[in-house]
Amino acid sequence: MNKILKLSKKKLFLAYILLDVFCVGIGMGVPFFCIMLGFPVGWYMSKKLALSDKNLSTILSHVLKYAVYTSFFTFILMLCVWLPLITVFLDPGADFVSTGVPMILYDPKLSFIGWIVLMIFISPFIQLLTTVFASNVAILELFSKISNNINL
Repeated sequence: MNKILKLSKKKLFLAYILLDVFCVGIGMGVPFFCIMLGFPVGWYMSKKLALSDKNLSTILSHVLKYAVYTSFFTFILMLCVWLPLITVFLDPGADFVSTGVPMILYDPKLSFIGWIVLMIFISPFIQLLTTVFASNVAILELFSKISNNINL
């Protein structure tokens, strides 16, 4: 396990990029698996950062920085996937029902807009939240183990 935790940052980001692209592909453009990828990424980041630094504020600031990087990459992927679909707005006689976007609101045009906002902006933000949440849980576990060892 220590061998995996001591990988370089470049290799880790390359592995993350490949996994994130794979997750977008599995979800067929819907970043559900990318959001779920945030849990192991956050867990791994906190474990890796706790090995090199014992200062909690430094660990948390690095976790937030790396979580922003990972969610920004997902944001870029979502722009690449969903931005070409916005050309439907340029057609005055566009049929929003035939775009294949789920009808999440009562009006087809509003549903289309809501879906695009959900995919491009909200999903990467949810991934950021899952990454930060998982890392905080892992840090809490690590520091509780340390405090239990001190009390013994």
